Amino acid sequence: MPKMKTNRAAAKRFKRTGTGKFKRFKAYGSHILTKKTRKRKRSYRKSTVCHETHKNALKVLLPYS
Repeated sequence: MPKMKTNRAAAKRFKRTGTGKFKRFKAYGSHILTKKTRKRKRSYRKSTVCHETHKNALKVLLPYS
């Protein structure tokens, strides 16, 4: 049986945590920043945990994570 391939786009965007959840960075923080509040822009810098409903799809994309 051949090796499974990791989706490289997903590998650059998601990381597996120690408990098996997936970590991601928030969207919307790269442009049109003048109308966004400081608090909102600060929150875009932080990472967050992906929702449980995406877990199975991410397992397929990242089989060796």
